[in-house]
Amino acid sequence: MKKVLIPVTNHATLGDTDQQNGTYAPELTHVLHELNNAGIDYDIISILGGKAPLYGTDMDGDDVNNQIMADESFQNRINNTIPASQIDIDAYDAIFYPGGFGLLSDLAINKDVAQLAASHYEAGGVIAAVCHGPAALLPIELSNGELLLTSTSVTGFTREEEVDFGTINDIPFLLEEALTRKSARFNKVQPWGNLVIEDNRVITGQNPTSASSVGKALVKALV
Repeated sequence: MKKVLIPVTNHATLGDTDQQNGTYAPELTHVLHELNNAGIDYDIISILGGKAPLYGTDMDGDDVNNQIMADESFQNRINNTIPASQIDIDAYDAIFYPGGFGLLSDLAINKDVAQLAASHYEAGGVIAAVCHGPAALLPIELSNGELLLTSTSVTGFTREEEVDFGTINDIPFLLEEALTRKSARFNKVQPWGNLVIEDNRVITGQNPTSASSVGKALVKALV
């Protein structure tokens, strides 16, 4: 059975504010829906381990999100994430980073998880991310000393979407600018449009609207 490693944030607020945050649940659950339908297993990890903070857990009209949130197996995994230090990266066929603002404060700068991802990628693995998830690609450095992003075309949450969402003044850094500076190319469509970019075994989606499409692309890359 194929297996996906899902790193999530331990950071429970939006930057340095007291606004509740963490991982945005629909960006995780819509990808899990595609993995479950394809019979692909997964583990959820975090830097520290333990219960991972989520927001957007109860979304009116989002049957996929609400179904996954009610699943006992999912709740057990998200409430007992495996510490990254305990992971054997060779056991996984792909890595998926869901979004949410929390990871801008930890996974975006964490070298230990980045090293796991680098080893995975250089062994032929697939890396996927959606919305703010591509921030976790920023510190991934390959064995030749180059950043993974240097030769990779990506997308992610845009400046316009930060403005629309009212977070532009509270985020630790602007993801679009960071990805534009480090990646081979940053791509985007109109705010809240569905966009998935696939390049060199790296799959990225622009925003929450793109989560299901990222999940489908990830499944296609694994089966």
